[in-house]
Amino acid sequence: MNTYHSSHYDQQSNKTHPSNIEQKYDLTHDRSHLYEMQRQLEIMNYSDSTKASYRIHFMQFYYSKHFTNPIQREKILDYLLSKKNEGKSLSAQNQIINAIKFYIEKVLKEDREYYYIDRPKNEKRLPTILSKEEVSRIFRQIVNVKHKSILRLIYGCGLRVGELCRIELQDIDSDRMRLHIRRAKGYKDRYVPINQAIVEELRYYYQKYTPRRYLFEGMKSKQLPEPVPYSHSSIRAIFKRACKKANINKRVKLHSLRHSYATHLLEHGVDLRYIQTLLGHSSSKTTEIYTHVSETKLDDLPSPLDFL
Repeated sequence: MNTYHSSHYDQQSNKTHPSNIEQKYDLTHDRSHLYEMQRQLEIMNYSDSTKASYRIHFMQFYYSKHFTNPIQREKILDYLLSKKNEGKSLSAQNQIINAIKFYIEKVLKEDREYYYIDRPKNEKRLPTILSKEEVSRIFRQIVNVKHKSILRLIYGCGLRVGELCRIELQDIDSDRMRLHIRRAKGYKDRYVPINQAIVEELRYYYQKYTPRRYLFEGMKSKQLPEPVPYSHSSIRAIFKRACKKANINKRVKLHSLRHSYATHLLEHGVDLRYIQTLLGHSSSKTTEIYTHVSETKLDDLPSPLDFL
């Protein structure tokens, strides 16, 4: 069983769960299209989260009144407009486009230019950053050793939630003080430094919980033949509860810990190129967004009024 795939679906709302989509509509379509798309996603080695996203978004389109066989560009545009009018975010709209384009180009084998679809212009939103004091406040609210270790490792190493869940015991090199991040976004590996405090915390955690394979395993792993990683939804719930107890009024998500990690490094003088490597960004432009939210950098900038 693909545990990551299943846990990802657990995080979907009931409304968008594939089985509920299928129950909602009269299934007169030829389901071979869906099977072929799923097979192609597997062949091309897409990540589990991408496969889940494409499948759900395409199924919603597939069972809508806008799907035709053969597929029509105008119907696609009508569908995208309907989703825009429903208030779908630009990110969600782009995911829908990606799913439909995958179906056209990889399943139907049409040329990339055959169905040109304009994308909505991206909003230039800046990430929400927690101050160092706010991060400390969040950690102080957590009593459970496992929960605290999870959040401190995400912040201390700038991890994505999927990266944390995939960490195995063999990935921790306490001699070199390195953490091996395997199969990160884009199937890229990288190393990130860990400090002595984190190593000591993880040793204490290990003695208390004795995980078998993954550093952080699901609650029922002890009863299973093979352990399963801790679920994304559980970690998000831990973070949400801690933020509420810490009276964090900002609109933050678990990923805000990763944003805060990068910003705090920048504020302490770490070169942007090193931060790019630590985060596993392919492009420096992705990392440069943190220059816009760094308080230290902004505070150092003069006002033109100072020159008068």
